[in-house]
Amino acid sequence: MLRHAIAPSRRYTKASHDVVRHPRLTSDAKILLLYVQGLTAESADRPLSEHARKLGITGRAYQKAKELLVVNGFLHERREQGVRGLWATAQLLSNVSLTPAEAATVCLGRASEGSEAPETAMCPGAPDPAVGEPAIGGPVDQVVGGQLPVDEEREKNSPHPPSEAKPDPDPVPVPAPVPDPEVKPDPVPAPEVKPDPVPAPEVKPEPGAAPDAPLPPDVAEGERVLLSLRHACRELYLGAKEARTLAALAAEWLRRGITAAQLRRVLTSELPDGGVRSAVGFLRYRLVHKLPEEPRPEVPAPKPVVAAMIPCAGSGEEHLFRPVRGEELCGPCGRAEARRFWLRQRELAEGQPAPLPWRERFAAVNGPRAEPC
Repeated sequence: MLRHAIAPSRRYTKASHDVVRHPRLTSDAKILLLYVQGLTAESADRPLSEHARKLGITGRAYQKAKELLVVNGFLHERREQGVRGLWATAQLLSNVSLTPAEAATVCLGRASEGSEAPETAMCPGAPDPAVGEPAIGGPVDQVVGGQLPVDEEREKNSPHPPSEAKPDPDPVPVPAPVPDPEVKPDPVPAPEVKPDPVPAPEVKPEPGAAPDAPLPPDVAEGERVLLSLRHACRELYLGAKEARTLAALAAEWLRRGITAAQLRRVLTSELPDGGVRSAVGFLRYRLVHKLPEEPRPEVPAPKPVVAAMIPCAGSGEEHLFRPVRGEELCGPCGRAEARRFWLRQRELAEGQPAPLPWRERFAAVNGPRAEPC
């Protein structure tokens, strides 16, 4: 292979061989790392996604490149809260692989160097969220006590309290009023009797509506398996509500004899080459379409039928035995009967004449041989 390279004199970036020849970084991750490495201090404050968008790395390609940079220790992210309570994501991108402890040390060193600078970058001309707009007019004193209590009478208060009334030394007797016979007294109204209020019917909560109702054991085990998939594959990260919606499908696997380890292996093996776009949809499809068949109930083996005892039909003293295949003789009597049968067959065979040789049998069939002329 031939090479032709001209070393540039300006506008270049020094690239480490550890980055260029890294076996686990894709080309997008390497280009993004080298691009950010060559930026100026003013352009480095922008987020990593904005730099990737300028290079045409968007969507799934950017997510894959960022994931590889994070896994291999080139990119570190953490959430920080500024002085005014605003949260921001701090991104540290280095051209060497750093551990989380080393990245934290680098960030603390950068913070101590630039402690005089504000912690949160703001656009020029943007108002400070912690400082409100000034009110119209000059400053006035605060008015105290503009509200009256609810139980206090809303009357004008006098700065001087009223003097107490002095007792009259010579009280003048007041004559009692004489009732007019023509004027009838007003009838005293009877006290109004209010009916007792009807108590409202007590509303009992439905059996499945309680938010803190305990889950069945198999559903809880299926939810734990789904939440543990994030440790095996980061693409299968599920939230608590998402795992709760799929827990019933996972519990059906466990009810059909599948263990938790086997279910975890089925859900994390043979993932798509392009990655998992939706963890909820992918897991629901796999739980529904790869569901094993229900275990068949075991058929118990038929119990052997024990025959009743019957008397033996052989000669000799009468005795009983248990037949196996419907025989009428017991074992000893059956063997003795078989021995006598073959002895009779042997005697019959010995009493018959010997068979003729084959030449004589051939002559008897074809006749005597003719003499040649």
